[in-house]
Amino acid sequence: MKALGFLLVILGLLALVYGGIRFTRQNTVLEVESIRSTGLDPTTLPFQPLVAGIAIVGGLLLLLLPERRTA
Repeated sequence: MKALGFLLVILGLLALVYGGIRFTRQNTVLEVESIRSTGLDPTTLPFQPLVAGIAIVGGLLLLLLPERRTA
């Protein structure tokens, strides 16, 4: 559980710093018979700061709370 908590904290911090995933998509602009013209369209997939905050808090809880022991 400690590894999962650490991973959640790291992913939450990265989501806050970067704010989203940026990528480019190739779109067909014009297509006439066998001739095709394409263009690149930059796109961003945003992360909500609330989701990043929840991931950080959840990760910290997993790191700081003692593990349960079963008998």
